[in-house]
Amino acid sequence: MKKVYSTATEALEGLLSDGMTIAAGGFGLCGIPELLIDALVDSGVKDLTIASNNCGVDGFGLGKLLDTKQIRKMMSSYVGENAEFMRQYLSGELELEFNPQGTLAERMRAGGCGIPGFYTKTGVGTVIADGKESKEFDGQDYILERGIVADLSIVKAWKADDTGNLVFRKTARNFNPPAAMCGKVCVAEVEEIVPRGSLDPDTIHLPGIYVHRLIQGDHEKRIEQRTIREA
Repeated sequence: MKKVYSTATEALEGLLSDGMTIAAGGFGLCGIPELLIDALVDSGVKDLTIASNNCGVDGFGLGKLLDTKQIRKMMSSYVGENAEFMRQYLSGELELEFNPQGTLAERMRAGGCGIPGFYTKTGVGTVIADGKESKEFDGQDYILERGIVADLSIVKAWKADDTGNLVFRKTARNFNPPAAMCGKVCVAEVEEIVPRGSLDPDTIHLPGIYVHRLIQGDHEKRIEQRTIREA
């Protein structure tokens, strides 16, 4: 199976449709699939449901899709750092399904493992539990959370071989592995594609069986909040 494509646009060809659900890796601006997000903007696909830790910042990352109003609903755990997100949500233009961070990651991982749902204590007794099935285990209350299965996953890795085995670098190994797992189709962008067999199997963070398409490109790697010390 051919997995390596020349551009993000080519890698997404035939995969996009209005109203689809997309799982996106990354945390803030760390490890985000910048090139694939730009290709989504250019495609004009709309009414998207995006499952991602947050929605980038104003004018960058997933925030670009907010600017073009291509997102209908966000499934997120953190919604700060983005004034346009706040404006659209408060005005009723954007739907939000709020998740505790660990719950969101586990929902993605569960979906990728074929697990339709799981019980967790996180959120019991809060608005997170509203409308969800509750069950008692060993005298403790737990709520049922559903696994996420997305139509498409878009993720960013450091290295890959041409079979799609992925290696993430440091904190970019955040939501990327579970996001990649839960998509019916996964498209990954990487900084370097190395020869097959050159990756130590013990260093591979996500096996290529989860990855269907792959591109290599240059990335801006913008710093979300620059903190410096006075001289």
